[in-house]
Amino acid sequence: MYDFPIEYEEPVFRPPSEGRSFLLQVTIGCSHNLCTYCNMYRSKKYRERSFEEIKAELLRTQQYFQRLNYTPSKVFLCDGDALGASTELLVQCLDLINELFPSVMRVGIYATAENMLQKSEEDLMLLASKKLTIAYLGMESGADSVLHMIVKGNTASDMIRGTSRLRKCGIKLSVIAMLGVGGREKSEEHVRETAKLISDISPEFFSFLTTVAVKGTPFKTMVDRGRIDMLTTKELTTEMRDVLKNITPSQGRIIFRANHVSNQYPLGGILPNDQASLIETLNEWIEATPAGVYPETPEHML
Repeated sequence: MYDFPIEYEEPVFRPPSEGRSFLLQVTIGCSHNLCTYCNMYRSKKYRERSFEEIKAELLRTQQYFQRLNYTPSKVFLCDGDALGASTELLVQCLDLINELFPSVMRVGIYATAENMLQKSEEDLMLLASKKLTIAYLGMESGADSVLHMIVKGNTASDMIRGTSRLRKCGIKLSVIAMLGVGGREKSEEHVRETAKLISDISPEFFSFLTTVAVKGTPFKTMVDRGRIDMLTTKELTTEMRDVLKNITPSQGRIIFRANHVSNQYPLGGILPNDQASLIETLNEWIEATPAGVYPETPEHML
């Protein structure tokens, strides 16, 4: 066995669909890092890595993969919103990735609406031409009042404009929404506006995760002080059903997944084709779930 040539600045996160991707930290931390529910990057101070540092890492990784006779097909650029890195740095990284690993078919990246709007269309088309062809957006909610409450740093309108720019430039979208993020008080608005925003954006991929009051976050403090009333498992499943029921894609189809570790039930399908069967399944789960039961928090989130 060989020691892996990269020493990551942990913790490191990636979407479930990038589980087999080669992970490369282009940035460290998150440039926003204010979302009340999130503790993913609170231990890190945001910075862009130097290209010299990244280049040395990629060269070591190439040698490592050659010894294993392994050729990666996907690369994911970390950390929290690596699209916020300078276009120059991203282009340098992508050029070297393509030179050293010609087998790579796709490069993915986390992005925010602000990242998307900061990049020009020319920049985005250049990045897409170098195989950066999918971006993951933590939308969380389509309701501006919820986005404000969780200090997301953007509005629903920002996300529409930003995602439209990416799609126009050839970059696919995977959008994540959070069940229960508005609490019981804002649940109805959260469901209505999230379904509307997903319909307007019509991303290629859409998924849910379940909101957890993670220790050490402002969201957890608000829950403990009674300012946010968390939803039961039955109510969370109802939110999922009602969002799915009200999505009307404005273009194409949407591949839907609810396979995050925080979710109580795995579910997947294609919208609108499988909409009726997904809703039927959710109705059965809702009916079978006792009232007053709350989801178990994954141990690593405690």
